[in-house]
Amino acid sequence: MRGAHLLPLTLLVSIAHGIGLEEKKGPLQHLVLDVPEATPVPYAIYQFTSKAEAETYHVSGETEGKISISSDGWLFLEEALKWSLGKRYNLQIETHSEDGETIDGPYSVVLQVEDVNNNPPVFSENQYSGRIREHSPAGVTFVQVFATDEDDPNTLNAQLRFSIVSQIPNPEKVLYFDINPETGEIFTTEEGAANLRAKPTISYSRGEVPGSPDVLKRKFEDYCTPKNNLPLESNPFYTCVERAERREVNLLQDPDYALIVRVEDMGGEAPNSLKSTTRVNIAILQNLWVSPGPITLRENLEGIYPMYLATVRANDPTALYRLVQKERFAFPFTINQDGEIYVTNPLDREQKDMYILVVLAEDEQGVELEKPMEIPVQVADLNDNPPVCDEAVFEVQENEPLGNLVGVLPAHDSDKEGTLNSLLVYTLLSQVPTEPADKLFSIDQGNGEIKVANKNTFKRKEVPQYELTFNVSDGVHTTECKAIIKVIDLNNEIPIFEKGDYGTHSVPELAELGTTLLTIKATDADDPGTGSSKVEYHIVEGDPHNLLAIEVDEATGEGRVYIAQPLDYELQNVFNLKIDARNPEPLISGVEYDDRATTVVVIQLVDVDEPPTFEVDNLNVNVPENITVGTIIMTAEAKDPEGKTINYKMEGDEHNWLELDAGSGELKTKAALDRETVEKISLTVIAYETEGEKQEAEMKVDIHLLDVNDNYPKLENTQGFICIQDMTPLTLTAVDKDGDPYGEPFTFSMNRKSPNFEIKPLDGNSAQLILKKKPSSDINATVPINIKDKAGMGVTQKFDVRICNCTKLGYCYIEPSAHGWKLGMSGTIGILAGIFGFITLLMIIVIYRIKKKDQKRGASTGEAKAML
Repeated sequence: MRGAHLLPLTLLVSIAHGIGLEEKKGPLQHLVLDVPEATPVPYAIYQFTSKAEAETYHVSGETEGKISISSDGWLFLEEALKWSLGKRYNLQIETHSEDGETIDGPYSVVLQVEDVNNNPPVFSENQYSGRIREHSPAGVTFVQVFATDEDDPNTLNAQLRFSIVSQIPNPEKVLYFDINPETGEIFTTEEGAANLRAKPTISYSRGEVPGSPDVLKRKFEDYCTPKNNLPLESNPFYTCVERAERREVNLLQDPDYALIVRVEDMGGEAPNSLKSTTRVNIAILQNLWVSPGPITLRENLEGIYPMYLATVRANDPTALYRLVQKERFAFPFTINQDGEIYVTNPLDREQKDMYILVVLAEDEQGVELEKPMEIPVQVADLNDNPPVCDEAVFEVQENEPLGNLVGVLPAHDSDKEGTLNSLLVYTLLSQVPTEPADKLFSIDQGNGEIKVANKNTFKRKEVPQYELTFNVSDGVHTTECKAIIKVIDLNNEIPIFEKGDYGTHSVPELAELGTTLLTIKATDADDPGTGSSKVEYHIVEGDPHNLLAIEVDEATGEGRVYIAQPLDYELQNVFNLKIDARNPEPLISGVEYDDRATTVVVIQLVDVDEPPTFEVDNLNVNVPENITVGTIIMTAEAKDPEGKTINYKMEGDEHNWLELDAGSGELKTKAALDRETVEKISLTVIAYETEGEKQEAEMKVDIHLLDVNDNYPKLENTQGFICIQDMTPLTLTAVDKDGDPYGEPFTFSMNRKSPNFEIKPLDGNSAQLILKKKPSSDINATVPINIKDKAGMGVTQKFDVRICNCTKLGYCYIEPSAHGWKLGMSGTIGILAGIFGFITLLMIIVIYRIKKKDQKRGASTGEAKAML
C-alpha cells in the first residue's frame, strides 16, 4: 500500500522542489487553500501531518477525480483545475489506521481556484459598421465595439482596454477617429470633424420618394441626356446612384474608412496581456443640413419683396421648416417648406445691424429632425444718412494767441463707424462779422478742430461774438453747421475793497460755529459774469489755526467772515486779519495786485468763564482685588481754561472702599477689595472750581476688579449615607467663588490610597465617592477629600459617610436596641429619680389603701360583736 504511493510522491517532491516546501506543510486542520488554475500535473498543493500515528490519509468530497492525497499526507492534483466564477472544492481529509478506522479527522479543506490570464478577450462581432454625417461635431459617438473576457472579472485578467491600431486610408498620418479606452465608443476627432467629406450621392427634395423609379428616371434624364455624350460609367448621376445602391446593400464592400481596433486585457499595461483585434467599417454620409451663412445683405436694397436669400435642406426630405427669432424686434424673414429663406422688406442698418435666424427642421408632430441651425445675417451699411451737427458755443480770450484751439465742431454721421460712409470733411464757409478782419478762424478738414488763424487781437467791446458757418460732408450728403465764438474779456482790472480797514469787532469766546463776524466787499471793473470779474477772498494773515473762513455771495459779491472752528480765548484772543481779494482768472501781463486789493480787520474775543475739562470723558482702570490698602489706583487730572484752582470729589462708591484726595485727585483704597462681592465699581469723578461760579466737569471711571486666587473649593455637603443593598456612589459637589482661571474645573483626590473608597471625577465641579466593598455591618466613616481648583489651590476636607441597611425609601434603618443616641449623666439621674419617685408614690398609695381596709374590717368586727 505504501509502495503504491512512492512514484506519485517522488513526482510531487521533484515538482515542488524549490517552490518552498516548508510553506506547504502543516498540521491536519480546517483550512482554505488557493490553487492556480491550469497547473502542470501532478501538482503538489499541501502536505498535512497528523498528531496520531496513521497508516494512510484519505480525501473525500468534491474531488471530481482530479484531487488525491498520498499516504504521507501530500494533497495533489492529478488533473489541472479550471477557474469559474464562484467555484470552490469542498473536501474532507482524515487519517485511517491499518484496520481502516478513522483516527484523526475528518477536517474540512476548501480549495479556491485562482484565475490566471489564459483567456484572450473576444469581440462580440468580427466586423462592425458605422455611419456618420460630414460636418458632425467632434466627440459625438456614432459606433461602439464590445468585447468580453472569460477570466475573473474582479481581477486585471478581465480588465479590458480599447485602442485604435490604424486608420485606412490615412495619407496625412492624422487620425480622424478616436475611441474611449474604457467603453469602446468611437467618435470623430477635431481633425475628423473638419476634414471628413462624403462621396457624392443623390439628394431628394420634399415630396420626392428616395429610390422611386419615377424620381430616378427624372433625375437620370436631367443628367444623362445625349447632350453630354458620356459613357454610362463616367456619368455623374449613374456613378452616385451605383455607389449609393452598393453601399446600402453592404457597407463592408465599400467603406470610406476602415479602423483596426484592438482590445487588451490586464488593463492594457502588462507585457503579458492578451489581445484581439476587429475591423470597423465607416461610411461618411452627406450632410445636407449645412448653414448657408453668414449672409450679408445691403440695407435699403431696392427690389421685389419678399426677396430670396438662401436655401437650407434637412437630411430628411419630409422635414418641415420654420424660423425662430431670438430678439423682440420686428422679424422681416420667412421660410417656405422647400427651405427657401426670404427677406420681406428692406432693412435699416441704423435700426439693427445683425440678425440671427434660427432654422428648425421638424416632422409633422413638431419633433426636431435636426439640431437648430443659426444663420447670421449682417446688414451692410449704405451711405444713407447725412452728417448732423449739435449746438456749438466756444470762447476765445481777447489776447488769444495764434494757433490756439478754440474747440471741435460737434458733428457726427449715423452710418457705420470706421467706413467711408461716416468719414466727414469740414470746410469753413463764412465768418460774421468780418471785423477787425476776415478769416480770424480756421477748421481742420479731417477732425473739425477750430483754431485762431489771425494775429489780430479780439476786442470784446467792439465784437462780443462771432458766428461761423461750416460745410460738413460725408462724400454724398452735405450739411451746413454753425458755431458761436464768444470773446472773453481780459482780466486787466484788479478787485478793489470798499474799505481798506474794517475796524475792530468783538465776539464772545463761546460763540456758535457759523456765526457771522462781519461782511466785506471788493468790486472788479472787468466784464461782469466772467472769471475776470469774479472775486475770491483769502485770509492771508492773523488766523494761524484756520478758525475763521469767508463765504462769497455769488449774487452780490460780498464776503461773509464767519467762525469755522471753535474759538479758544486761551489759545488766541485777538485776530489781526489781513484779507486779499483775487480773481480766479490770471491777470494780463503788466497788471499786478496792489494794496487796493487788500484790507485788514481786528477780531477780539471776549473771555468767558469756562468749566474745567478732563482729558478723557471715560476711563477704565484694572485693579487686582488683593491690592494693598492705601495704594493709589489712579490720579484724576483736569484743567481750567482760566487757570483757576480745581478740587475733586467722587460719587458712586457704594461699598465705601475708596477715598479721593480733593486737592491732588489721587484715588486710593481705604478697605480691602473683593471681586466676589462686585466685579466693577462705577464712579463719577467731579472736578470743580474753588472760586467764582464754581463750574464743574465730570469723568466716568470704571474700576474693574481682577480676580486673584483667594478662595479654595468647598464641599456643598459634608455628610451622606450609602445603602449596603445597592452601594450607590455619593456625588460630591464643590463651589469656588473665584472665576477663571482660579475656579473650575476642580480636581478631587484622596491623600492616600484607601482600601474601602475611591474617587471618580464626574465633571468640572463634582465627583463620585465609591464604596469599593460591602462591609459586614453598619459603620460610620470619615473620608479626607482633597479638592483643588484650576490653579492648583485647595485644602483637605472631611466627608462623613454612614454605611447602613436601608428602608424601602432609601434611608438608614436603625434597630431599637441600636440607637445611635446616648444619655448624659444629668439625663440618666433625672430618669432614675423619676422612676424612684413613681415607685415611692405607688407604695404610699398601696399602704394607705391597706390601712383603710384594716380600719373598715375592725369597725365591721366591732359592730358584729355588738350585734352579737
